[in-house]
Amino acid sequence: MLAPATAKAAEDDGFNIGGAVRYNIYSASYAKNGAGDEQFTWDTWRLNVDGTSGGIDLSFEYRFYPSFDTHFIHHGYMGYAFSDDLYGKLGVFQKPFGITTYASHSWWFQTPYYVGLEDDYDMGVGLEYTPTDDLEMQLAYYRQAEPRGALDNGNAFAVSDEAARYSYDIVPVDGADLKELNTANARIAYQLTDCWEIGASGQIGQIYNSALDDAETAYAVAAHLEGNMGNLNVKTEYVHYDYEARDNAGNKMDLVPMGAYGLVYDVAAEADMYVAGIAYDVPVEFGPITSLQFYVDYTYTDKKNDAFADTQQLVPGVLVTAGPVYTYIDVAMGKNHPWLTDSFGAGLDEGDDDADWETRFNVNIGYYF
Repeated sequence: MLAPATAKAAEDDGFNIGGAVRYNIYSASYAKNGAGDEQFTWDTWRLNVDGTSGGIDLSFEYRFYPSFDTHFIHHGYMGYAFSDDLYGKLGVFQKPFGITTYASHSWWFQTPYYVGLEDDYDMGVGLEYTPTDDLEMQLAYYRQAEPRGALDNGNAFAVSDEAARYSYDIVPVDGADLKELNTANARIAYQLTDCWEIGASGQIGQIYNSALDDAETAYAVAAHLEGNMGNLNVKTEYVHYDYEARDNAGNKMDLVPMGAYGLVYDVAAEADMYVAGIAYDVPVEFGPITSLQFYVDYTYTDKKNDAFADTQQLVPGVLVTAGPVYTYIDVAMGKNHPWLTDSFGAGLDEGDDDADWETRFNVNIGYYF
């Protein structure tokens, strides 16, 4: 992707085409047969186009997920540098919220991703302003969620065409014809020292019910602190969200439906999230391997409904870098986690006070070009 705050001269016009192919090998503790759900799957392939022409940038990425029989846009926007410190975007691009690009180190992201608050992409317009090397400010308005992709209904696990998308959004289900509209985001980040960045983010928008022709106001706020000390990286973040929504009968919803990858599950409508991650890079010379990054990521989700059980996620792992090949080796552990369970989707909803910790050993191997 092009550096967003850098204007391109006309003689630099041109485009690059790239992409990636990724595979997954995993074994899960929660398989019903008790022997572990061991599989080798084709995770993703994707195509990227990045470049500039006439001073206007283009960045586009489309993804295919064979395991889920679905494909969709990841991002696609036009960009223009109005000056050295002001850059504009139009199209589908990442929401400025919390730690960007990711609040996580692992392949699994942190739990805010699973409620649409990490690495989330929608359709709108935005500005990035960097008046000094220490200060960054971002404003964006999104009319709607990103366009949905396509879904092969032969996939027994996929349940909704509206959920054929990369990042999690509120989607319509029976009894609740919901969608996200008119969302505004603001983010500010300041470099306190050479090592530490502090920041705050806000998001406010509508959850529209087409059956009622009415909308409720939803919001989220975040504060973050990130540090880089030599080979050590530390990420901490606090997130609060309140997804106000009503079903087709006009009742306030304690659970809202979130969808991605063709799959839909309910999440608590209001929660606090406490996020922390630490990583350490070790340079090595072992054949093509040049770096090992060891990390531990953790999120605690405190649902505000006292009748709901909270969610935890803990992911220790290592990222192995070998030229264009990046391999994530994760031990993903979750309690009331919608992906780490034999009852897919359960966990971020009411949850279970007696839920066990479940584990998935996962190796993701990706060739990026």
